[in-house]
Amino acid sequence: MSLFKKHVNYESDHTKFIKELKEKTPGMDERQLAGRSLLWDKTPLSLDEQRRIAESRLRQNAYPYQTKV
Repeated sequence: MSLFKKHVNYESDHTKFIKELKEKTPGMDERQLAGRSLLWDKTPLSLDEQRRIAESRLRQNAYPYQTKV
């Protein structure tokens, strides 16, 4: 039993918009992948860099608004 037999050819307005946008602007997928790689695909850090970052990290208080007495 299939729940979606009646609406096999249905496409939402959002899906239609995205398809039309991709047809109108070729190369959008490549630009999107390039933008993603700028934010997420970072070069791995060397062991020295990892050690330096760990040593320079400041310890934060658990309760920043609590006064020290």
